[in-house]
Amino acid sequence: MKYDLTVTIDKASGFCFGVVYAIDMAEDILDNEDYLYCLGDIVHNDEEVKRLTDKGLRIIDHEQLQTLHNEKVLIRAHGEAPSTYKLAMENQLTLIDASCPVVLKLQNRIKNSHDDDEQILIFGKHGHAEVVGLQGQTDGKAIVFQDIAELDDADLPAKFTLYSQTTKSTDRFYQIKDELLSRGYEVKANDTICRQVSNRYGDLEKFVVNFDSIVFVSGKKSSNGKVLYDVCKKHNTNSHFISNVDEIDFSWFSPGDKIGICGATSTPMWLMEEVKTFLLDH
Repeated sequence: MKYDLTVTIDKASGFCFGVVYAIDMAEDILDNEDYLYCLGDIVHNDEEVKRLTDKGLRIIDHEQLQTLHNEKVLIRAHGEAPSTYKLAMENQLTLIDASCPVVLKLQNRIKNSHDDDEQILIFGKHGHAEVVGLQGQTDGKAIVFQDIAELDDADLPAKFTLYSQTTKSTDRFYQIKDELLSRGYEVKANDTICRQVSNRYGDLEKFVVNFDSIVFVSGKKSSNGKVLYDVCKKHNTNSHFISNVDEIDFSWFSPGDKIGICGATSTPMWLMEEVKTFLLDH
């Protein structure tokens, strides 16, 4: 059966500038050297990680970092806690720092708040690399929550400063701020959400309504991918989340359908192009 699909890729989808910066730095080094260590997945997309590991990128975790000496290590866009930089000095490691400027600015703001003895709350995903780096600016004293229900029984001070992981939903951040204010807390809110990410919500809303079905391409680990997929699903109920072409199910489509392809800030354009080619070939 030939489906004769019309397929369009959302040109606003794909890597944000922070991810482009980190990957460009890695590739520049790998063009001249056999390998490069990277602390954690360079991007939350297994397909792109495999492409780079095939070129010589070696993914390590914090435990492995402790055993490394006299090597180059890439710090990805998510940023790192101060303890990582301290360890690098002790182990004579050369850090290739590709921390996203938006994340670095947020780290500095949180550190300044902490130095001013403010109690800090961070709206973010538990264990997420960026959030771990942010919490590190407070010596682990910041309270991290990913759902406001987690704060229902928390022993919070009457006054605190609220920050957010850079890739969270702006609307959700302000809903949380308003809810905390309504509970009687004095909240100093700092909207530190990356506008390159948040602006995609409106762009996606306009894009997805033009198609019979949406194929959203993202790594399963991407927080940003989950948020953007929810936007797609809200405005086009025929939206489907995949990580690669193997997950495509043609029962989603009818012959002659118009299909839109979009992705997360961690989704490479080559992968969306691969999905487009696969759909057109069937």
